[in-house]
Amino acid sequence: MTRIPISVLDLASIGEGESVRDSLNGCVRVAQCAERLGYTRVWYAEHHNSEAIASSSPAVMIAHVAAHTSTIRLGSGGVMLPNHSPLVVAEQFGTLASLHPGRIDLGLGRAPGTDQNTVRAMRRDPRASDTFAQDVAELRGLLSDTSPIPNVMATPGRGTNIPLYILGSSLFGAQLAAAYGLPYAFASHFAPEMLMDAVRIYRERFRPSPQLDQPHVIASMNVIAADTQESAERQLARRRRVFAKALFSQPGHRLTDEEAEELLASPRGAYLDRLFTYSAVGTADVVHERVDAFREAVAPDEIMTVHHADCTESRLRSLEILADVLDLMATPVG
Repeated sequence: MTRIPISVLDLASIGEGESVRDSLNGCVRVAQCAERLGYTRVWYAEHHNSEAIASSSPAVMIAHVAAHTSTIRLGSGGVMLPNHSPLVVAEQFGTLASLHPGRIDLGLGRAPGTDQNTVRAMRRDPRASDTFAQDVAELRGLLSDTSPIPNVMATPGRGTNIPLYILGSSLFGAQLAAAYGLPYAFASHFAPEMLMDAVRIYRERFRPSPQLDQPHVIASMNVIAADTQESAERQLARRRRVFAKALFSQPGHRLTDEEAEELLASPRGAYLDRLFTYSAVGTADVVHERVDAFREAVAPDEIMTVHHADCTESRLRSLEILADVLDLMATPVG
């Protein structure tokens, strides 16, 4: 089977016994490891009000990691555009692109990346997502040579033409990416249901643009590669508990491990398991088989892997095992 680029979505997970600082330092090590092993890019998502994820500011994260790496592409996966003005995003990423030319990606999402209470705390209008399509167009213009707003230019930003990517977990993003002629990244690592329909619609309706002359699909999947099946399964169990707490805890009461386990044994646990439909968990052979099956079923142009390990050392080992079985150093970078 033809090799395709393999990339990493680093959620900056805070491992058991780790501090936020440990997690952020781990992100540097993960990117350095990914660079050495032949991964195409590393992205960081915008999350807010999470006790388990330290990635709330992708631009700051990218700046720090870029200063400690040399060649690997770095980007947002993504910036939640309803939380920001297009001008501010253009300036932030224009700064990054000026400091690290040819290495910066700008992935854009329509969700707030958090709950409604936190949206209010951020002083954002919940209806801001209604103008997502217009905001993407404005942002693209601000990064071009001609600003769409009279007498307003992004400095830095103007003329950088940073590549944009539309992120999504529904058909809306697929249609928008196709209409704008942009690459499309589907969040199938936690929202698998509409993957096939979204990819089909995107490819059927794609219209070439100055950035892209043919469709480019990035599909994501979960990976926990370990030296033993028992270790991988143990790390998956922890990830399921963390996810259950994030999804089902109530304001003022965060689920305990015991409560999370009870919930996972209930019908709601089956719902959570469906979110992990596209996962490769186990030793090298198991992971290789699952990644190949995903690639054959979806036929993406690139796979974004999310390594849900229990600590930085385990994430690094997962990256190493996957790179070895897929022979990434022999994979042409797209």
